[in-house]
Order: sequence, then C-alpha cells, then structure tokens
Amino acid sequence: MSARLNIISFALKNLKRKIIRTLLLLLAVTVVTGTLFSATLFISSMQNALKIGTYRLGADVLVVPEKYASEARSALLAGEPTSFYMDKSILERVKKVEGVKRASPQLFVKPSSFTCCYNVDVFLVAFDPETDFTITPWLTKNLKKSLVGNEIITGREVPVVPGDTIPFFGTAFKVAGTMEPTGMKFFDHSVFMTMDAAYKMAEDSKTKSMQPISIEKDKISAVLVQVQEGFTPDRAAIRIEHDIDGVKAIASDEVISTVRKQLGGLLKGILAVSAVVWVLALLMIGFAFSMIVNERQRELGLLRSMGAKKGHIFRLIIAEAVIISVSGGIVGLIAGSTLLFTFKGLILHSLKLPYLMPSATVLIELVAGAIFFSLLTGLLSSLMPAISASKMEPYEAIRKGE
Repeated sequence: MSARLNIISFALKNLKRKIIRTLLLLLAVTVVTGTLFSATLFISSMQNALKIGTYRLGADVLVVPEKYASEARSALLAGEPTSFYMDKSILERVKKVEGVKRASPQLFVKPSSFTCCYNVDVFLVAFDPETDFTITPWLTKNLKKSLVGNEIITGREVPVVPGDTIPFFGTAFKVAGTMEPTGMKFFDHSVFMTMDAAYKMAEDSKTKSMQPISIEKDKISAVLVQVQEGFTPDRAAIRIEHDIDGVKAIASDEVISTVRKQLGGLLKGILAVSAVVWVLALLMIGFAFSMIVNERQRELGLLRSMGAKKGHIFRLIIAEAVIISVSGGIVGLIAGSTLLFTFKGLILHSLKLPYLMPSATVLIELVAGAIFFSLLTGLLSSLMPAISASKMEPYEAIRKGE
C-alpha cells in the first residue's frame, strides 16, 4: 500500500516539475472528453424527447389539409403555433377508412397574445373529450377528472401554475393542471382546452376581444388516428389519402424517421470530428510521454539502481498518465456541460428539434462512460512509453541521460 502511495506521490511531483507541459496534456484530454460528452448528452436528450413526445402524442397518423402539411409537421416537431381548418365532416370519413381503429379531432389556434404580463409564444390546442386518446388519459391519471367549462391544462414551459387565470381573445381560462415536460414544444408550449370551450371563445371574441377570431363550429384542424392491429401507419395513411381528397395523412413513423435522419447525420458528423480529435490527442500525449521518458533516463536509471523494479517504473509512467487522464476527464465534463447549456438554446433554435434531458440513471452512465474514455485515452497513449521506460537497463539509462 505504501509503495503505491509513494508511486502516486512521486508521479504528482514529476507532473508539477513541468507544469506547462502537464497543462497542455490536460487540455488535450479535456477537449476530447468534453467534445464527446457534450455531443453524446445532446443526442441522448433529443432522442429522449422524441421518445416521450411520440408516446404522449399517442397517434399513428395525423390527417390535415393537404396544403398545410408542412405547417403541421412544424407544429409537431418545433411547436410553431399555427392555424388552419378543414371541414368537420372529414372526421366521419376518416373513421370509415379501412384500418382506422379510432379517430379524434383537434383544433389549432394561434393566439395573438398571451397575457398582459407575459410574452410567451404559446399554441392553443382544442380536443374532443368524448373521442380523445392523447390528453384525456393524462387527465384521468393525474387530475382524476375532465375539464369543465373554461378550464385548461398547460405545457410545462408555460409560466403558470394551477389556479392561475389566463385570458385568450377576451375569455378568461383557469389553469387546472400542468403537464410533465416532454422536450417537444408541441406539448411543453401548448395550452389544451375542450373543443366546446374553443368554439365559445371564438364566438365571444367578437364582443370581448380587440382582435376577434372566427372559427366556425363545423371546422377542425386535424384528425388524430390510431390504426387497427395488422395495419401499419404508412399503409393507413395511404388509404386515407386515397379515399379522401384534399387531405394529407402524416404517419408518425414518417415524422420520427425525419428526425432520426437529422440526428443520424448530426451524430455521424460529431463522431467523425471526435475521432480525428481523439487520434490527434493520442498521438500528442504519446509523443509527450516519449519525450518525458527520454528526458528522465538518468532519473529512471538511478531509481532502478536504487532498487526500483521494472514494474515500479512502468506503474510510475502509467500513474502520471492516469492522473492527467482523470483530471482532464473531470475538467472536460464540466467544460462540455457548461458549453452545452450555454449554447443549447441557440443550437435548438437552429435545428428545430425536440430536447429533454435524460434520466438520472442515463446521466450517471454517460458521466461514467466519459471518465472511462478519458482514462482509456491516457492509458493507450502512455502504454508504449511506459513499456520502453521499464525495459531500460540502469547503467545504460544513467549514461544516456548524462
């Protein structure tokens, strides 16, 4: 035990003697670890949001007016508030399409303002409590009741708490509950109300609001569809578009695959850059330790002549590499996390992708993986110099080091 402590203590003293070189090696490990950790955490967060958001949506197919397909996709993925309408009769026609198990209408409303005190870009989504299978299950599980009158539920990013009152188009709505975060703006930045409340809000806006809105009761924005067993969402979407003119049926698989393609391309680019940085770091650290061994031949030879064995010399070099690797890994984790959280908003705004931090278990796994990777980097880069140092003969090493 004392020998091990002596080796570590000796390794620390050696690293302190060449502080500039030590800091450069630390920087190399920091860059590699920070890059990989922040990139992995970012990708994991987007995949987590996609998984939870898709589960919350609960629909296999989204039927919208054909000319508003791109707006519907933007609403789902980026949560961009939008308003478009189609005839309510399409709902009954969708229900009759082969392969459709359940269908429920939704109404999308883009508010002109939020409240007098907040400036938040929210999305109003109205649903039918009788047929809904996306919001109603959450109400049953969490609130133990249905929405009544002007009650609403809000996404986690809307800055309100249950009991607050929010006016939309001159009508005051009471917040009955707040949903858990999903990482998808369609849910986190939305306000959900019943279809009856939305229609009444539009009707009352003519006398209550300075910016009235017109929504006829025979209009809806979209139809959410669950397909029967034995039918794929793609197959059901094709049948819907074939049987009903003027609509676009967007399969949830299509939306997910689009995001996954974006994530796949982003991941490949990050991995390519990281691989290059890692190889350069390995070469740099390996070269640095080779220089260290050459510079310290006399010192290592004297240690051998004083009774140090080959294993002691080997462990000494490896100990220095481990200290640098672990220290650089920890700094890399801190630096990578700081940079990610600093520029997260800017990146998400550019990519328009969902984002939700993974669970604590996944975070611990990522941190452990990053530390292990930084340790592996140091061990691999110092392995050959350590072997070379341990093979030195005492007399030859002292003579060459003079």
